[in-house]
Amino acid sequence: MNAPPHAPANAAMSPLPPEAPLAMPVQDLHGIAPGSIAVRTSPHGMQVKRLLLLAVTAVIALAASSEVRFALSRDGLSVLDIVLLLFFVPLFAWIAFGFVTSSIGFLQLITGKHPGFTAVPSPASSLRHRTAVLMPVYNESVEATFGRVRAMAASIAAAGGAEWIDFFVLSDSNAFHGKREEAAWREVAASAPIKVYYRRREKNIARKPGNIAEWVQRFGAAYENMLILDADSLMSGDAIIGMAAIMEERPSIGLLQTVPMIINAQTLFQRWMRFASEAYGPIASAGLLWWSGAEANFWGHNAIVRTRAFADSCGLPELPGKPPFGGHILSHDMFESALLRRRGWAVHMVMIDGSYEEFPPTIVDHAIRDRRWMQGNLQHLRLIDASGLHWTSRLHLLIGASAYLTSPGWLLLLVTAIVQAAMAQGGQGFAGAAPPSVLWLTVLLLFGPKAMGTIWVMADRTRRRAFGGWGGVLRSVALEVPLAILLAPVTMVMQVKALFGLALGIPVHWSTQDRDARRIGVREVLPDLKEHIALGLLFAATVFIDPVTALWLSPLTLGLLASPWLISLTSRATTGAQAEQEGFFAVPAPTIIAADEAPLANGDEPDDAPLAIG
Repeated sequence: MNAPPHAPANAAMSPLPPEAPLAMPVQDLHGIAPGSIAVRTSPHGMQVKRLLLLAVTAVIALAASSEVRFALSRDGLSVLDIVLLLFFVPLFAWIAFGFVTSSIGFLQLITGKHPGFTAVPSPASSLRHRTAVLMPVYNESVEATFGRVRAMAASIAAAGGAEWIDFFVLSDSNAFHGKREEAAWREVAASAPIKVYYRRREKNIARKPGNIAEWVQRFGAAYENMLILDADSLMSGDAIIGMAAIMEERPSIGLLQTVPMIINAQTLFQRWMRFASEAYGPIASAGLLWWSGAEANFWGHNAIVRTRAFADSCGLPELPGKPPFGGHILSHDMFESALLRRRGWAVHMVMIDGSYEEFPPTIVDHAIRDRRWMQGNLQHLRLIDASGLHWTSRLHLLIGASAYLTSPGWLLLLVTAIVQAAMAQGGQGFAGAAPPSVLWLTVLLLFGPKAMGTIWVMADRTRRRAFGGWGGVLRSVALEVPLAILLAPVTMVMQVKALFGLALGIPVHWSTQDRDARRIGVREVLPDLKEHIALGLLFAATVFIDPVTALWLSPLTLGLLASPWLISLTSRATTGAQAEQEGFFAVPAPTIIAADEAPLANGDEPDDAPLAIG
């Protein structure tokens, strides 16, 4: 679909272009699976890679479980011993899976087999079809939202994409916000070098997926691709045009997902998360790319989607029953990628420069967002058996759901261990009986990815300098690791509380995310942390039962008892600024308009590159 000649972007102030309807039928999830496009899209050797990943994970988990079983069975296996093993095996397999994925990613990056985050070739001259950039918003800061729109519009034009790329702000905001948004849109659209449109829905049906679906059904036929953002997303013009160019060259790709980096970090929590994301995240992402192949995931933003493929494949039904587990599908993105793959479209993930997002400013705000993700991901347990899904897509859905089941699993394991220690009557409980080899293996699995990420950061001089040099990297890791240890039990209890609420039938309400830094006082947060403090006191009291168990639990005990101060301290922008001045948590500076890069030789990648289709 060739683009018609464009008038100057600010020549007309129409909020919307002429409608171009595109049907988006609701999918039947349990009938006969729809036909698949007859194009082979999977890279070579994916089956072997995935079997190797699962086999290594299983070997590590079974080896540790066997050691624990042998230790517990010296005086016979009791009921509590069996319960401990039932919790230990899947939980240990979970952390082993993450470690193996990160190890593979580390080997890919450190040997140069995967380039890591790189610039995408952005030949705007290769574009032949139109792309719409969609930014759904819901009562967001008008100034911040349209500031990002203005920056991206300028970056797209500077990269040569003005003729082929239009920008849509799709609002679900209330009427008051809508008036302010429309005024801001008029100001931006009047001077923007590309077409910028604005639409507000009167009824916010089905939240973000309903917002996107409404656009597809009204305007989708006019655009080959749609690049979906969140309100806090930012992407460079080179990245956007480069992704559109890849979609031109690879007609079997239905979705291309980037790995966004964190920007606009102000509080200590945001700066800490940004450092962890950029220092440790790349090895996990590279490992995920290695085994995902053409069955990668969709995270709902900073991704480009083939519009007709999405319309044909991703009409979401409502789940039977009431929320929280019925009704509209909340974590729609992961399931939409599974539906695209069901129809034969390739779903790839790429690590490119120029893709950014913001992060919740405090631990509390992150927990609020995490609870919404929990409800959506647990809904996936009802969708895993949908007809026609690729087994890797089912694995993605299972991993996403089980991520929120590990917290109650860990808590039950810990409580069972304490009960066993209390019943040991002077003997050793689980903690004392656990073989030292299992203890050290657990430490390796938990902290090995951080160590590998640190080695990868320091292995390259340019990268090392961007993270603050040798001293800056080591100081940052020395602070990040204990902070992560303190946060782990806090997150565990928050997720258990949220899961308990969902089990009682209390659904998540869709509210505007708080993206601005705000200081949280200890007294303000203390009433919401009663369970944390009580559990911390229970863990501390185990010193009177079994000192060895109490020693094992001491990091968790400290994190739970210190949780009010951890939340308060990390919520402060002043503390974040002070950490930056003292050389903590430095990261490479983001670039919004990237330099042009030469295209790959012959316009293709080697077979094991993340976009290899085979």
